[in-house]
Amino acid sequence: MTKYAVPEPKIQTLPIDGKNEVFPVRRVYCIGRNYAAHAVEMGYDPEKEDPFFFQKNPDNLNVTGQFPYPPKSSDVHHEAELLVALKSGGVNIEYEDALSHVYGYALCLDMTRRDRQGEMKKAGRPWEIGKAFEHSAPCGPLHLATDVGHLTEGNIALTVNGELRQEGNLNQMIWKIPDMIVYLSTYYELAPGDVILSGTPSGVGAVQKGDVMRISLEPLGHLEVSVT
Repeated sequence: MTKYAVPEPKIQTLPIDGKNEVFPVRRVYCIGRNYAAHAVEMGYDPEKEDPFFFQKNPDNLNVTGQFPYPPKSSDVHHEAELLVALKSGGVNIEYEDALSHVYGYALCLDMTRRDRQGEMKKAGRPWEIGKAFEHSAPCGPLHLATDVGHLTEGNIALTVNGELRQEGNLNQMIWKIPDMIVYLSTYYELAPGDVILSGTPSGVGAVQKGDVMRISLEPLGHLEVSVT
C-alpha cells in the first residue's frame, strides 16, 4: 500500500441526478468570451478571436448551494454557464466523434473576482487569482446525456433576487460543444473526469452578500445559490 507523506487530497465529485454514484472530477477547462454579446460587453471583437481557455481547480466546484463571498475583492460577478462532463477523452479527437465523449451536463456559475481579474489583464498576467478561488464554481447535479440528449440549444437565464440579469440561448455560442472538445484535444490529452464550462451570455454583474442567484435551463431545471 502506498504511504503518503501528508494527508491524501480529497477527490472532488459531482452528484448525478437519479444515481447513488458520483462523478469524479479531474480537470476544469473554461472557455472565455464564447457568446458574442458577452465579448462585446467586455470590450472585445468576437469576430477576431480564436477560442481560448483558462482553468479552475477541481475543488473550486461547489455543490452546497452557498457561495461564500471571497476575500480581497469588492467586485464579484456572476457568470451563468453550462458544464459539460466527459466520460472519455484522447488527443486530436475528430469533430464527428466529439459528443460521444460526453457523459452529461450540469448548470454552473463561473464566479469572478472582476477587480482582481482586471488587474491581471492590465499587467499581462494569468487570471487565476480572479477565477480559480475557493467555491468559485457553484454547480448543480449532472444529468446524463442519455437522459436529456445533447444540448445544442435552449434558453439559459440567470436572475438575482428575482431580477433577470442574464439571458441567452446555447445556439448563440460561438464555439459549440464539439468545437471545444476538438480544440482542447489538440493541446491536451482529455480524459474521463474532465469538465468544460461553456462560457456565459451577456449581462454579467456584481453580487453582494444576501443575494440569491438562480440559473435555469431546460431540461436541466434550475440551480439556486445564496451569496453568504
